[in-house]
Amino acid sequence: MNADAIVPLLDHLVLATPDLAATVADFTRRTGVTPAPGGAHVGLGTRNHLVGLGGTSYLEIIGPDPEQPDAAGPRPFGVDGLAAPRTVTWAISPPDLDATVAAARAHGHDPGAVRAMSRRRPDGTLLEWRLTDGSAHPSGLVPFLIDWGASAHPSASGLPVTPLLALSATAPDPDAIRPLLTLLGTELPVTRGPVGISFTVGTPRGPVTFG
Repeated sequence: MNADAIVPLLDHLVLATPDLAATVADFTRRTGVTPAPGGAHVGLGTRNHLVGLGGTSYLEIIGPDPEQPDAAGPRPFGVDGLAAPRTVTWAISPPDLDATVAAARAHGHDPGAVRAMSRRRPDGTLLEWRLTDGSAHPSGLVPFLIDWGASAHPSASGLPVTPLLALSATAPDPDAIRPLLTLLGTELPVTRGPVGISFTVGTPRGPVTFG
């Protein structure tokens, strides 16, 4: 199944955890699929493991990297403040990141500053991308934007795959979220409830849902 048929422009989901090894082991136990090592975010104190979700979409499991020294500032995605794994946000890849940012700002929504990042895969391949920092909507329910440019995409590296079957969110005020999704050219089922993102994947052991 193509994940962006479920959510337009979906690039990846972010499952953040305070203990990367334990969360990868739990994912493997629940799904029967072992996430592939992604690489370290040098200087940020994190590393990740990846699972394909179908098409060019993937799941990023990110947590502290015990092999790196303490980072100068907080680690990405609030991993330092987590007591348990949580789906903290998601990313979309619009056809033109800069034009999408400009259009959103013109309509009153600032997706955040655009910055460049990179990491090396275990095979030494350098991945480079640009993204918005997502600071304008810290709930994580409004996606950040990402552009891989000419770089290889993580989904193209032979990842194990658990097809995305469903993706949804809850928010105290869903009507405040939906217009922002429209501005960014995407959509997501959002119902009333505590802030949260839930996804379901197909696995050899049947559908498995992560919150």
